[in-house]
Amino acid sequence: MRGKEIRLERIMDRNTRKTVIVPMDHGVSNGPIPGLIDMGRAVDMVAEGGANAVLGHIGLSLYGHRQSGRDVGLILHLSASTAIGPDPNDKVLVNSVPNALKMGADAVSMHVNIGADSEARMLSDLGRIAIECMEWGMPLLAMMYPRGRKIENEHQADHVALAARVAAELGADIVKTVYTGDPDSFRDVTRGCPVPVVVAGGSKTDDRATMDLIEGAMEGGAAGISIGRNAFQHANPDRCTRAAAMIVHEGKSAGEACEFLEE
Repeated sequence: MRGKEIRLERIMDRNTRKTVIVPMDHGVSNGPIPGLIDMGRAVDMVAEGGANAVLGHIGLSLYGHRQSGRDVGLILHLSASTAIGPDPNDKVLVNSVPNALKMGADAVSMHVNIGADSEARMLSDLGRIAIECMEWGMPLLAMMYPRGRKIENEHQADHVALAARVAAELGADIVKTVYTGDPDSFRDVTRGCPVPVVVAGGSKTDDRATMDLIEGAMEGGAAGISIGRNAFQHANPDRCTRAAAMIVHEGKSAGEACEFLEE
């Protein structure tokens, strides 16, 4: 497992054992959205702000990562779907662990929607990729979301706890999932998951809502955050990322982070 330990240090802070990840996989699901037109600039800005890692598809490593600026960890995403496909919740494999290693990835990620019609196949893919990651010493981040016909509220604590636990049980090293809305209910998620849990940033919101979410998640036992649009679509992506890192790595409050953004 030594290889995993070495690579995990490239995407998680060695001292705090926490992480600020900025996902940039939106080009496949939603196309060239604002903030990701120039992927190289997007990576440079969040890296300058102190992001521990960026996450995206092969295109991110080809056209945006490690081309200039400050170094930052690279997580390559292995599954995908588009927003206009027959079922956007149906994620299919589009990359492999060996190829991610060849492209210099520090970790790989997969997306599984618990409750989706295609849940069974996605779980099978997750289990297989987890075993491959063990063989290659590659860390695996599993994005686990309660989404499907039986899911009325994807932020419901027991649904989120189930999704997170499934990922850990099948071999993921880090779980990314949604915030349940308050620290107490989110603590039920993190206590029931034996691997680090990072919280998704969700849809684009204002600074205060974003920082409050991060603060609440950290109080609830999160090992970090994974914010995309709220970082790379911010007027100042570097400062927004820095503000998030202040909460995650330095224990600052949401109010202090917002004060920094207002300077």
